[in-house]
Amino acid sequence: MNIAEILKDSNYQSIQFPEEYIESLDEKIEVRISKSGKTTPYIECIIRQKPIRLTPEEVVRQLFLMRLMNEYHYPAKFITVEHPVSIGSRRTRADIVVFHQERSDSPYIIVELKKPKQSDGKSQLKSYCTATGAPLGIWTNGKLIEFYYLKKPNFFDKLIGIPEFGESISEFLDQKFTMLELILNDKLREKPLKDVILEFEDEVLANAGVDVFEESFKLIFAKLYSEWERRGDFQRIDDFLDQEGIKDVYELEKPENKRVRDHINNRLKQLRFRKTDLDEAAKQNIQELFNDAMEKWQGIFPERTSIELSPSHLNTVVSYLQEVKLFNSNLDVVDDAFEYLVNKNNKGNKGQYFTPRYVIDMCVKMLNPRPEEFLIDTAAGSCGFTMHAIFHVWKRLRPNEANLLTAQELTKEQKRYVREKVFAIDFDRRTVRVGRLLNLIAGDGHTNVLQLNTIDYKRWENVVKERSWNKIYGDGFDRLKELRAKKGDDRNFNFEIVMANPPFAGDIKDGQIINSYDISQKYDSDGNPKGHYDKVGRDILFIERNLDFLKPGGRMAIVLPQGRLNNATDKNIRDFIVERCRILAVVGLHGNTFKPHTGTKTSVLFVQKWNDDPNTGPLCPRKQDYNIFFATQQLPAKDNSGEKIFRKKKVYTIFEGHHPVEYEEDEFL
Repeated sequence: MNIAEILKDSNYQSIQFPEEYIESLDEKIEVRISKSGKTTPYIECIIRQKPIRLTPEEVVRQLFLMRLMNEYHYPAKFITVEHPVSIGSRRTRADIVVFHQERSDSPYIIVELKKPKQSDGKSQLKSYCTATGAPLGIWTNGKLIEFYYLKKPNFFDKLIGIPEFGESISEFLDQKFTMLELILNDKLREKPLKDVILEFEDEVLANAGVDVFEESFKLIFAKLYSEWERRGDFQRIDDFLDQEGIKDVYELEKPENKRVRDHINNRLKQLRFRKTDLDEAAKQNIQELFNDAMEKWQGIFPERTSIELSPSHLNTVVSYLQEVKLFNSNLDVVDDAFEYLVNKNNKGNKGQYFTPRYVIDMCVKMLNPRPEEFLIDTAAGSCGFTMHAIFHVWKRLRPNEANLLTAQELTKEQKRYVREKVFAIDFDRRTVRVGRLLNLIAGDGHTNVLQLNTIDYKRWENVVKERSWNKIYGDGFDRLKELRAKKGDDRNFNFEIVMANPPFAGDIKDGQIINSYDISQKYDSDGNPKGHYDKVGRDILFIERNLDFLKPGGRMAIVLPQGRLNNATDKNIRDFIVERCRILAVVGLHGNTFKPHTGTKTSVLFVQKWNDDPNTGPLCPRKQDYNIFFATQQLPAKDNSGEKIFRKKKVYTIFEGHHPVEYEEDEFL
């Protein structure tokens, strides 16, 4: 019997611990067989010095005891297990307690293992620390691990670890926090950013008397800037690893590589976004960082915006975000968090949901934007379509760059593409700010993300005259005006590519808007027009509006409710589409794609606008009969609750000619 067998089908795992710890424990297992033939594993506890039945919880305890003694160097004489704790009239036992070296009766660190779920374990741990006065707490189930610092009763900060034996808490908090430490301690290796936000929202922001979206956005904004200004460290770390002959940065987590880890850290500058021992100092540091970010990426926050969290609340939230690496080539990290925050403010009541990145990626690859083509997203949200298009084109311009978002220096062509070719529009102020932030980073301080009502284009001129609007969006709107098909007319434009996931819930009832669209026209039995409908679905108007943005021969991808392509009552919509463009493809998405917000089945429609004149745009001569690509998504990417389903590599061995051969295949979790 071994550790893997004991932990199987339990809520505990061993992935937090080095393989040598697991192998050492495996070697010490003693299996006892009862008279009835039942086998029970035992181990001699390294603290209690007696045989203990090896349950899954006990496995994690013994492994963590090894870590305390081998990595943090706490002597066994300062450690006890199953230590009695009084909470009111109730007596219970803490799994592991480490005592102060000067005060042997005073708990210093408490480790909680009994509750394998983080929320339960943290609650239990907090009660132990508060009851005993222990300043440090650790919860782990062998898969996840969290370190906490009790600043005052029921008020905990997150830590990236614990002090070693003989090191004070203040000395530990003053340690250098670099990009390397961020990479190695990145909490997103264990859980999504949304879960981190839920934690500090529940623990801190819920009682801080502030706007949760605004304060979270400010701190994420400052955190992104802190990483952006040290983005060159990614290459520096790789160079150091090459010099040492280390292939994988995570090998630095091994105790034997501590020298190399310290060597690299000593040559990197500290990240500015970090927790400090003094709350007031943390507030001043993060506000200065935020101010610098506003100076670099203008137009996201009004001038002289300040962080409204109190110093103690701010320092605690920073402790949660400090270990989150936001600068990844996979923007799911930031997108998931902002989708959660924006939807808290009722973004979903108009059927407006962030498009999953895998759907965006498919659309971009199928439309294949080129560096010379103008592109727009007319219902941009967090600008997923434009960001993926930027990466796609950047890859063509710079094919050997591995992580485009963290490149230390962008080429002039890459910057020019973002500044001149890529546009986005959305009506929701908060999502526009999210989208502008991501595009400003990509465009090195430039972006054409505009807050406008796409379908209410006749009122644009009134909006752009507002001084406050023009100050933020004026440059981008000036560039958009240059793409008008006719001077002074905001209806038709000359874009080669349009991509959008428009709102598909609710109707437009504004007569001024409805009467501006041909698709809202009613006809009598003889085909003669007889006025407009009183109300029209938003997504229906977006179909026509998007086609207006396209120049002849331009290409479009649009997410629509599947019923628009199937329902008999929507035949007039399909007729409208085929009259104006060639249908290239229809891809049916799984019903879980937009869960948990809606279970509406959707499809992505790909079209190209008819064009017989090579002088006006790419050729797409009108035809009656042609092939259309149809596909449906067979495997869900989300479960019925809206949680993403990830894929892992399944390794298996087949004996070929008496020789073992390892194969890998993708397996959905």
